[in-house]
Amino acid sequence: MAVLALVGCAKRGDVAAAPVPGRPAEERHPLKGEVVTVKAVENILIIHHDAIPDYMPSMTMEFIVSASDAGIARAGQRIRGEMVLRDNKLYLEKIWPDDAQTNGQIDAAANALAQDTTVRGKEAYREVGETLPDFTLLDQEGRAVSINRFRGKQVMLNFIFTRCPIATMCPAATLKMMALQKAARAAGIGNLELVSISFDPANDSPGVLKEYAAVRGIDTSNFTFLTGPDAAVRHLLVQMGIIREFDGDTIKHTLATLLIDESGRIVHRVDGSQWEPAEFIARMKK
Repeated sequence: MAVLALVGCAKRGDVAAAPVPGRPAEERHPLKGEVVTVKAVENILIIHHDAIPDYMPSMTMEFIVSASDAGIARAGQRIRGEMVLRDNKLYLEKIWPDDAQTNGQIDAAANALAQDTTVRGKEAYREVGETLPDFTLLDQEGRAVSINRFRGKQVMLNFIFTRCPIATMCPAATLKMMALQKAARAAGIGNLELVSISFDPANDSPGVLKEYAAVRGIDTSNFTFLTGPDAAVRHLLVQMGIIREFDGDTIKHTLATLLIDESGRIVHRVDGSQWEPAEFIARMKK
């Protein structure tokens, strides 16, 4: 009742006080709303959020966010995320765009991919020589990106997740992609795009991917990280022959790196993370 008394008088444009005394050390609640103001320097978003059932009515509040999430956000944007009350402060994590246009693009592509997987049946796995399936996911800036955007360029594509704890798996795969990016430039290959797709969408929001790239000093001018709804990712993994199994807080998985030509055709594939950039560079020059 004390919480409701505190927030019930807030109107759109007002900012409610964050402290909520008498509550547990941490609480989490799903949240949807509209970004009112972005305070990028302070890593704060002011959001007018929808009512949170059985917790609080619709109101405008300040939330502490990561620097990456603050860098992506823009006033007027509809978002969804996870409100976290921790140490008497309000945070917003796992932030995703939630506007009708973006949701429509992602959902339509996911449904089409699911139908394609069903139609292909036992032949769902795409062999070398076949064309990459159409899909649309979100990049590290929160923008909907269709794989067709990369047509006309050679694409190095792999799958990772940012929480991967095994140095010889996802971390090694990312280092290999970074090394290849550098080697390709040295070799004068200018029509190259690198794409890493997360198979952990529950955790890897656009902001998390942006931070992952920033911490590692990755040049994202031609290196895109993608994530999206699990339905789209799941069917893409099936068609790419990637095994993913959830095991508590982590994920057991296989790895693959693919080279896609300018027409969208898979021309080379290496499973695992033990490959050398020179192997792919030689094929790019052909």
